[in-house]
Amino acid sequence: MSFRRYISGFLLLVAVSLSATAQISGVVIDAQTGDTIRYPSATYKGHHIAMSGDAGGKFSIERHDGWLLTISAVGYQSKDYAIRPGSAAFLNVKLKPDTRTLKGITVKTKRNRYSRKDNPAVELMRRVIAAKKKTDLNNHDFYQYNKYQKITMAVNDIQPVDIDSGFFAKKQWLIDQIETSPYNHKLILPLSVDETVTQHLYRKSPKTEKDIIMGQQSTGINQLFETGDILNTVLKDVFTDVDLYDDQVRLLRFPFTSPIGKDAIAFYRYYIEDTVYVDRDLCYHLQFLPNNQQDFGFRGDLYILADSTLHLKRCDLSIPKQSDVNFVENLKLTQEYTKLPNGEWALSVDDMVVELKVANFLSKALVVRTTRLSDYAFDELPKQLFKGKAATRREANSMMRDEAFWNRYRTVGLTKSESEMDAFIHRIEQLNGFKYVIFGAKALIENFVETGNLNHPSKVDIGPVNTMLTSNFIDGLRTRVSAQSTANLDKHWFLAGYYAHGWRSHRNYYKGELTYSFNRKEYLPREFPKRTLTFTSTYDIMSPSDKFMHTDKDNVFTAFKWAKVDKMMFYNRQQLAFEWESEWGLRSILALKTEKNEAAGALSFPVSYLRTTELSLKFQLAPGRTYINTKQRRIPVNLDAPVFSLEHTTGMRLFGGDYRYNLTEIGIYKRFWMNSWGKIDARLKAGAQWDKVPYPLLIMPAANLSYIVQKETFNMINNMEFLNDRYASLDMSWDLNGKIFNRIPLLKKLKWREYIGVKTLWGKLTDKNNPMLPVNAGDTQLWAFPEGSYVMDPKRPYVEWVAGIHNIFKIVHVEFVHRCNYTSLPTAKKNGIRFMLRMTF
Repeated sequence: MSFRRYISGFLLLVAVSLSATAQISGVVIDAQTGDTIRYPSATYKGHHIAMSGDAGGKFSIERHDGWLLTISAVGYQSKDYAIRPGSAAFLNVKLKPDTRTLKGITVKTKRNRYSRKDNPAVELMRRVIAAKKKTDLNNHDFYQYNKYQKITMAVNDIQPVDIDSGFFAKKQWLIDQIETSPYNHKLILPLSVDETVTQHLYRKSPKTEKDIIMGQQSTGINQLFETGDILNTVLKDVFTDVDLYDDQVRLLRFPFTSPIGKDAIAFYRYYIEDTVYVDRDLCYHLQFLPNNQQDFGFRGDLYILADSTLHLKRCDLSIPKQSDVNFVENLKLTQEYTKLPNGEWALSVDDMVVELKVANFLSKALVVRTTRLSDYAFDELPKQLFKGKAATRREANSMMRDEAFWNRYRTVGLTKSESEMDAFIHRIEQLNGFKYVIFGAKALIENFVETGNLNHPSKVDIGPVNTMLTSNFIDGLRTRVSAQSTANLDKHWFLAGYYAHGWRSHRNYYKGELTYSFNRKEYLPREFPKRTLTFTSTYDIMSPSDKFMHTDKDNVFTAFKWAKVDKMMFYNRQQLAFEWESEWGLRSILALKTEKNEAAGALSFPVSYLRTTELSLKFQLAPGRTYINTKQRRIPVNLDAPVFSLEHTTGMRLFGGDYRYNLTEIGIYKRFWMNSWGKIDARLKAGAQWDKVPYPLLIMPAANLSYIVQKETFNMINNMEFLNDRYASLDMSWDLNGKIFNRIPLLKKLKWREYIGVKTLWGKLTDKNNPMLPVNAGDTQLWAFPEGSYVMDPKRPYVEWVAGIHNIFKIVHVEFVHRCNYTSLPTAKKNGIRFMLRMTF
């Protein structure tokens, strides 16, 4: 063994020894299910030394080399360990069920003979659920508290062999960053830590809740990416705060039925274990688990105060190993409630520890969310604190708090590695070849190439990378170079644009965009809240259906079409748009646009070009919606809130416009959670073109001609297949989240999830806009429809349905789509396959 290898091994042994403090500790799990076993026993037989483990299956006992340690638990076969000098200080113990005990107790009690009728545990839980209203802090006219939260992400379960070789070898500063997690007793490498101090305010009438962010600081690998705030935003959205007094608990972006929620009795099974003292308070100890452990639900322990309040004193929750949750190997949630001076009980501790594994070839991750709530008060609060409709407000200097502030509010100290995170990241930046690695990673993850470096942040980014090479019917091969300026150049002024060339058409295209942001931006003008004035000038070619794409029309992955897209047009567009977003979710857009269209390919106009001038006003209300910002676009991460939209467009005979017209559209989106039956997304739209116009200004269906799934579009309608001046559409999809597949013996092992949907379109073309009617013959304002465009029967709505499977290999979503009617049209295709990459928990 080399000297360095010896030193590395010695340092690791010292770290483990110090953390154990001459103890042997471990965790006991069921060898069949992988679930932790509650209250195991660790015994040195013949020496009269024994210790009991906790509800999470963890134990700790003095180390005695040369003795025999026995690990046991009720209902399981015991296991012996010979303790020798140098042997492991932490044990992962897997106990096999004692089949005789299981036959007599476990199986019969928990599976065959569980009954809610005359069950004392169920009767107790009914009383607990009924008592929630009496102990709810919202009964007060006012209250407030301070919340400190720390979220740490780390590489999990580092093995000694990893430290002695590979990336860790010869990097003592990297080894120094490794520490033993107090939550799972494994070696971890912390990579990021985010701290937030929030003051929560509540007023009963009118009911208002406000969160004032007093301080926030974030360090770690997210500093290496300009869009690094994505990490913290996603972590907070996925591992959000849990309130068991709500009926449904949002976690991992799914609703979990609370064990003390109104639907809990039907969803869970409860067992009274004993009456115990928890911090000198007498409590009823109950265990619970879901009826079907593959459903999204908790299992764990509840400690209910044995008094008239029946309030929750403590809970230890986890997710069953058999559950259908992706990527989560272990999850533990611990909450504690504290008695306030006024005699009421309030949440004081809310900790979550999650062990993640995305794939076998990737390192495991550990996410630790530590939350402490303190300084509860019920005094009347000034009205000015509740001004504004935004639910969250940030103090002006919240991102620049000094160490004195954090020493005052940091209720859980930083570990050594967390406190030295800045120095750790600086050392990573000095690694040989690091700049090339981070360059490639940014291009892959962010889809843009930066022109700056670590010392001189990028003022101009080149991209998106996936639009540099594509093709279409007119241009054949098409190349494009795009770029955008960043806030490192100016915090208010932003430039963006592209130059493209069609190699078959020999045409050159461009887009130039100048944006002024009224509020300072950290990196890009689209950051929420968006308050901008933008002028855009574009000359390019497009298919009419391209406007329904939610990605760039030059995206190489959407260039593959299931139908021939030969109806195209050149457009020359100038637009001035003013956009203003409020922090409480209202978005307003006022735009003036002038555009010149020239037919291309299979599209034809009876004139040389179509010229329009439009003034449009759009309102969108999405209360509670949050976003993550990428360099290409921003993505909503919370789709639970309803979304309402209203838009009106007026065509004018100004700046060369040829037509006067009015187009109105409305839309409503809502997600409905069906508890363990997944979720239903419903989207309703309607619109009307009120005036007589040529066919390019009529309403065409939102057609998706690519093989990639696109939201808010029809899968089997062709380009400009139907032309209407009145329409209504309903798009409903039901993600059952594996509810049916989980009950089919062979399929449940695959962890596939079923998905069904239906898309309908009702359309009508009024007589004044129908060029095929004899009464409209010779009307120069109406143009003959292009080949492949038809008039819908207003009594016969178009229908297509979708049957899909997602969670294939945990990332692939495949849909089979079927067109139900209008199948006799020459352009119609009845069936198709669509797919997308989709990662969900």
